[in-house]
Amino acid sequence: MRTTRIALGALLMAAVLTTGACATGDDAVIAGPETFEFISPDGQVEIYYDPPAERKPIADIVGPDLLDPDTTLNLQEDHAGEVVVLNTWGQWCGPCRAEVDDLQRIQDEYGPQGATVFGINLRDPNRQKPVDFVTDNNVTYPSIWDPSNAAVGALRGFPTSVVPTTLILDKQHRVAAVFLVEITDDKLTDTIEKLLAEGGEPV
Repeated sequence: MRTTRIALGALLMAAVLTTGACATGDDAVIAGPETFEFISPDGQVEIYYDPPAERKPIADIVGPDLLDPDTTLNLQEDHAGEVVVLNTWGQWCGPCRAEVDDLQRIQDEYGPQGATVFGINLRDPNRQKPVDFVTDNNVTYPSIWDPSNAAVGALRGFPTSVVPTTLILDKQHRVAAVFLVEITDDKLTDTIEKLLAEGGEPV
C-alpha cells in the first residue's frame, strides 16, 4: 500500500500560518479500521490517498441546513454516488472568505458532472452572519450549520481548530485527499476529475 503525502513544512502550525488558515491544531491523519479518522500530520497540509483501496469512508455527517434549520442535511444520503468536496468554514475566517468563489466555481462546473461542494459552517453561534455571507456571495451549494461541532465530530479526531479545511471524497465517500489550508479551484480540479472517472457504487 502506498500513500502519497506532500509535506510543506516541518510543523503543522508553521505551515498553516504561512499558507493561509485561520488557526492550527495538533492532531495526525491516520485511517481507522473501518472509517476515516483524522489525527494530524507533521507539517503536511496536503495528503492524498491512492490507490483507492487505501481510502477509508467517513462516518455519517448529518445536521441542520444553514439556510433552513428545520431541514436536515445528510451528506451520505443526499449525495449518494457523488464525488463530494467537503469544506469546513466560518464567515469570521479570512481564508474561508477568500476561497468561497473558488468553491462556487467548482460547484458550477462539476455539479452537472456528479460532484458537489458540501460545507460545514463552524463556530458561528449567530446563524444570521453565515446566512448573510452565503447570500451575499451567491453560494448555491449546501452547508450544515454546526456551531457545536456535532456534525463535524463524525470525522473522528477532526481538528476543528484548523479552518478552512477541505476533504475530497470519492463516489463511495471515502477520503481521497485532505487540504489543511485555503484552496483554489485549480488545486482541486485534477483530483475531482480523476475521481469522477473512477467506477464505484453509492455507499
